[in-house]
Amino acid sequence: MRQSTEGEASADAVSSAEETDAVLLFVGGPLDGRVEIREARHGDPLPTITHVHLHGGPKVVHRYDLQSLTDSAGVYHLRPRTQRDEDGCAD
Repeated sequence: MRQSTEGEASADAVSSAEETDAVLLFVGGPLDGRVEIREARHGDPLPTITHVHLHGGPKVVHRYDLQSLTDSAGVYHLRPRTQRDEDGCAD
């Protein structure tokens, strides 16, 4: 959680005291094991995250879906590939 420092506006200190940063864990795919802290000022975590890996070949796209554990913690699980994804027709 972000703590206010001297010199910040009192309104900012009050709002940050009421907000909680989110701890997000990633399971599966290239982001497996990653832990991110999403600051409360950025709002709620997105329900789906798309990770695109660009390299010498075609781009590789992975999608992660959020499963909330608590108000301030969640796990992004790798979305299973569909037939369309395997054919290379997906974004």
